[in-house]
Amino acid sequence: MSERVQIFDTTLRDGEQAPGFSMRVDEKLRLARELDALGVDYIEAGFPIASDADAEAVRVVATEVRRPVIACLARCRPEDIDRAGWSIQPAQRPRIHTFIATSDLHLQAKLRISRDACFEGAVDGVKRARQFTDDVQFSAEDATRSDLDFLCRVIDGVIDAGATTINLPDTVGYSTPDEIFDFFTTIRGRIADADRVIFSTHCHDDLGLAVANTLAAVRAGARQVECTINGIGERAGNAALEEIVMAFRVRPDRLAFTTDVVTQKIYATSQLLAQLTGQGVQVNKAIVGRNAFAHEAGIHQDGILKDRRTYEIMRAEDVGAPWEPLVLGKHSGRHAVQKRCNDLGLNVTPNEIVEIYRALMTIADERKVIADADILAVVKVIRKEEPITAF
Repeated sequence: MSERVQIFDTTLRDGEQAPGFSMRVDEKLRLARELDALGVDYIEAGFPIASDADAEAVRVVATEVRRPVIACLARCRPEDIDRAGWSIQPAQRPRIHTFIATSDLHLQAKLRISRDACFEGAVDGVKRARQFTDDVQFSAEDATRSDLDFLCRVIDGVIDAGATTINLPDTVGYSTPDEIFDFFTTIRGRIADADRVIFSTHCHDDLGLAVANTLAAVRAGARQVECTINGIGERAGNAALEEIVMAFRVRPDRLAFTTDVVTQKIYATSQLLAQLTGQGVQVNKAIVGRNAFAHEAGIHQDGILKDRRTYEIMRAEDVGAPWEPLVLGKHSGRHAVQKRCNDLGLNVTPNEIVEIYRALMTIADERKVIADADILAVVKVIRKEEPITAF
């Protein structure tokens, strides 16, 4: 029996904090509507204390987008929480997400406060947030590098204060999947009221392990995952929503979890984000990259033409992406060239395909990709329909 995992999308908050990914209020609203259609459970719309524009964006999204829970971020400070409460007030289902660092490194080097002051700040912050909404999420920043005994003390305190979701972030992407699994298993085992709250995971990709760590946390009992479209976010980014969701879908034998995400809308949402930010998607990005369902090597192309399952573990259609699998280049085989000629309506003979293939491979030595225009030009030359010219 599959268990449901809630998707907490933070593209509009943590994602937007990445250099080059800022969005105007109207752009945030447009993407929020797309995320609503995608089926995410939570949209973290911004960090209201950061600027007037961020506060306005949260309030606009809270007013216009009604189905998902609309959340916003606030430090465990009265002014942050009050601003968050004002911003989130119009939401049909509001959440305040308040946080404070709990690792000794952050307490000493950044906040310059004691553990006791941290504990008091966390508890007071949650209590203040509860004055605005019954749905309060608490995050222990740098949780995975925190002293376990102290972290558990803070978690117990904020649950007693009224927190309903406990997020334990791998803030700097330091952990490995086995560590994350043990970490969540241990924490949940030590918290007396663990069953009263939802545990959440928020992993960064500094070592390229954000999605792997997220999946490990889910296996250890986390039932909310914080993620972003295209994996954008601070530094190397966050866990990518599309990779998490499709991992559940493709590997239910190992990951028996479901979400309410409409997977056929994933590609369109990815493309909209790229359009709004002007930041293109990495070409080999899993799920949504240009090459995610493309094949140039002849052996792969032959397999795909016979049965897509030979080299594809999911269909492009499953995520709403266009399926144009055959990319002609220097590694391509004759079967792919024959298929492309057929697609172009060229009725080529077996003898012609040999000549066409040889000519195209000569072109491929000079170029990275063979275009349809190259194929048409080669066919005309072979058929002596026009003089030979440079391709």
